[in-house]
Amino acid sequence: MDAVRVALLREVLAGTQWPADARRFAGSLRRCAAPAGGSLLLVGTEQYEPWHLAAHLVDEAAWSGLPELAPTLVRHRVPAGAPPHLSVGLGRLEGARRGHTLLVVAPDRPGEGLLERVHGARRAGATVLSLDGGDPDLAALAHDALSVRESAGELDLDTVQHLVSAAAGENSLPEQRGPRRLRDRLARLADRLTAPPPSRW
Repeated sequence: MDAVRVALLREVLAGTQWPADARRFAGSLRRCAAPAGGSLLLVGTEQYEPWHLAAHLVDEAAWSGLPELAPTLVRHRVPAGAPPHLSVGLGRLEGARRGHTLLVVAPDRPGEGLLERVHGARRAGATVLSLDGGDPDLAALAHDALSVRESAGELDLDTVQHLVSAAAGENSLPEQRGPRRLRDRLARLADRLTAPPPSRW
């Protein structure tokens, strides 16, 4: 069964630059989120909340032995009664400074309010990474960006987020490396790409 899922994944990605691009971007994410680097903050736009990516990064943090990959999800609106890990509002960005990493996921143009907060965090010394739909203003603020232009026939942003989260955990402990480990990771990623979305994180 693993072999079938891996073959399907390879067929989807064959001949594209996405595996290499995802690995490069994930490498930036790993370096910035390293224990010496501080907190990883994950934020989307007012219309798009990257809770799915947050859940996968939490999984990768556990599977790979890299707890620093588990992000704090920063939300534009926090509903009453939300659990603590889903109760962090935009005010958290105002406390971002050197040693913090801000990962922005924006399929469409982010609002001016978010751009101002991201700019403020960068000015305060935070590292800004962006997974986006090609917005030039966000790209100008980011220290590293991976843009997905679906209109150009590229993969969709959700699929690229899966690739990035899986690649982020590749820097695993030595005893976890090897063919079996890699096959397991590819099988998990294929599962994600071919299964319905999980229940709300």
